[in-house]
Amino acid sequence: MPAPLDLTDATVDVRDGIAVVVLARPDRRNAFTAAMGESLGRAYAHCDVDDAVRVVVVTGAGDAFCAGADLTPAGETFAAPTEGDGAGPGGKPFTSSPVRPTAWEIRKPVIAAMNGHAIGIGMSLAMQCDLRFMAIGAKYGFVHNRRGVLPDAHSHWTVPRAVGVTRAADLLLSGRHFTAEEAVAMGLATRALPPDEVLPAALDYARDVAVHTAPLSVALSKRLLWHQPTLDADECDRLETAYHRVVMGQEDAREGVLAFLERRSPNWTLSPTRDWPSDR
Repeated sequence: MPAPLDLTDATVDVRDGIAVVVLARPDRRNAFTAAMGESLGRAYAHCDVDDAVRVVVVTGAGDAFCAGADLTPAGETFAAPTEGDGAGPGGKPFTSSPVRPTAWEIRKPVIAAMNGHAIGIGMSLAMQCDLRFMAIGAKYGFVHNRRGVLPDAHSHWTVPRAVGVTRAADLLLSGRHFTAEEAVAMGLATRALPPDEVLPAALDYARDVAVHTAPLSVALSKRLLWHQPTLDADECDRLETAYHRVVMGQEDAREGVLAFLERRSPNWTLSPTRDWPSDR
């Protein structure tokens, strides 16, 4: 079992296979801080190695998901980092992606339940998740270029992956706001829902995944998905074949078929941590 978590500006609650990670600065609309970034990374790392966690749902406390960087320092919010160690927040080297591991690096599906506004880095961090459920009526935008910086946290990689280069250029270069409905239409989000339905819908989805999908199979499939589109067809086939060799003939491959035929919920036994192939 992983060690207990001590987090700042975030909380984690694990129940019935689902870890709900909450960005917890509701008085500031969950404006992003260095402490929040470090806590989110620790939460992801914790969930990655905890077999009790099947799915991670990230949401915000109060009426926002994450309203962007904390602008309390005003004109010094984006002060230049110095060279070498200690260049970034918390005395660490500067990086434009302050959450490590990222959501895509962990072996569990990560759903962003975007219950309200997601601006700037709030939108960038949501793009690191596997799926996004977004609140109708909230404001969304990669507004970084309107603040004199530029989109961060791998946005120039995650956004084109989701919507293509032309639409990514529209969103990233203009820094304009867009709606949840527009996000779904362009493929940036999975669902657009009234704000009070976002988290329940994400949890319902997570429960279905937690019960009906094999943990190791999902972890390997997620790894393949995030390797795309850099893989060509032959390399994808090579990796799919290698991953099939990891799971075929194993207990979960038998259990999945038997559970379907017997019309019951499966009892999965393979673990993404314990049974993860050493060369992956």
